[in-house]
Amino acid sequence: MRSDLGQLFKSRDYWGPLVVIAALFFVVIPAVGLSTVTRVRSSDFVTRMNDLLDTLPGSIQAGALGETPTARAAYVLAVYLLAPIAVVVPLTVSSAVGAHAIVGERERGTGEFLAHAPVSIHEIYVGKLIAALIPGYAATFGGFAVYALVVNVVAGPSLGGWFFPTAGWWMLIAWVLPPFLAVALAIIVWVSGRMRSTAASQQAASLVSLPVILLAYGVAGGVVANPTRWGLVIGATAWAIAAAALVAGATAFDRERLLGFGD
Repeated sequence: MRSDLGQLFKSRDYWGPLVVIAALFFVVIPAVGLSTVTRVRSSDFVTRMNDLLDTLPGSIQAGALGETPTARAAYVLAVYLLAPIAVVVPLTVSSAVGAHAIVGERERGTGEFLAHAPVSIHEIYVGKLIAALIPGYAATFGGFAVYALVVNVVAGPSLGGWFFPTAGWWMLIAWVLPPFLAVALAIIVWVSGRMRSTAASQQAASLVSLPVILLAYGVAGGVVANPTRWGLVIGATAWAIAAAALVAGATAFDRERLLGFGD
């Protein structure tokens, strides 16, 4: 784990683009969107905001704060419409690390050394998972903190002060998103052990992470809108699936994968 994380932080060509992606999703897009909504005073724009709010589900309309259409639109944008950004970046970060977990050892010529190391194969598997999960969780909680600051600074004045994070966002970040990351990583690390090259592993990781991202993207809005009803159920289900996926991945992992002899 320490070795993988050390190599990761020394690789600027890896974390440089991911920092740009995180800044785009957690800072630039929210700041531009919320600034546009809160600062425009055109009557036509206000009318459109009213029309947009009228098309939203009743639960979202009832929960939207703000005394003006633009303030309510800013609240809806920050709390509901931008919720899926909390899913995309962490999964992208973790999948990029997990794709190199096993096949990267073989390409660097260290797979044989690790395969004969005086540790159990399950310890190696857990170390690889932790090394991939730490960057994803760091992106989750770090991005969440930055996003909360941006939302409160930009939209807070029009909504009577700091209002974010909401209960739904706490549920999403602390309970729902972590098992989705674990599920994706369990599959990606398993796939990495069966690929012959890093390029093939990255392509497979993209195919694996895409449906997980889409699924998490879809449930994020529901969790934020109804944290008590949907958040607990979805989170518990995701944790159960994550546990099963991690156990299955550990069972299928063996030293031959590190040596490149597995199917």
